Amino acid sequence: MTTALWSFALVVGLLTLTPGLDTALILRTSALGRRRQAWGVVLGIQTGTLLWGALTSAGVTALLTASRLGYEVLRWAGAAYLVWMGIGMLRARAGAEGTGAGGTGAEGAGPEEQGEDDAAAVGGLAAGWRRGLLTNLLNPKVGVFYVAVLPQFIPAGAPHFAAGVALTGVHVVEGLVWSTVLVGFARVLRGRLRRPAARRAMDRVTGLVVVGFGVKLAVSD
Repeated sequence: MTTALWSFALVVGLLTLTPGLDTALILRTSALGRRRQAWGVVLGIQTGTLLWGALTSAGVTALLTASRLGYEVLRWAGAAYLVWMGIGMLRARAGAEGTGAGGTGAEGAGPEEQGEDDAAAVGGLAAGWRRGLLTNLLNPKVGVFYVAVLPQFIPAGAPHFAAGVALTGVHVVEGLVWSTVLVGFARVLRGRLRRPAARRAMDRVTGLVVVGFGVKLAVSD
């Protein structure tokens, strides 16, 4: 079991370090000063990972590979959610620019006031948790990854469910550690990133990235 654990830790560690949608969401949320919401996103993503691992260990996610219809429904739901979320980011920034032009919106406020306005507008820990959880669970490729990879690392004779959940726990711990680094990095640069021009650029880039992931999920097989 020890050898399987370290091997699995290496595989999912490389996956965790690969920049992707999770990285973009965590960096954006934290850089805007929404610390509680950023940790909500982190916890939501890891909750989704734990659920995927538990469902795979119980054999439920095998239905994704056995049922084309089930996979397609989840894939299109995930694609629609990502596109909707990305467009929401782009529209929110456009709205902020419109209010900021008159000097009465969040863009006309100081850095601390902007952070407070953002947090009040988008919610805190619970809102971040929901966003992170939905982003993870509505990505069928995460489920397919676990179906394809997790069983290979469960030793013969070991309790399948318990061993699968234990291995998933390794992935969750690595995700939390890496997310801590991302949140800390974003907070160091928060002063620069919260300038109006930097905020506009960051929201545009993140929104386009999220929409891009949604479109990629929709057109990929």
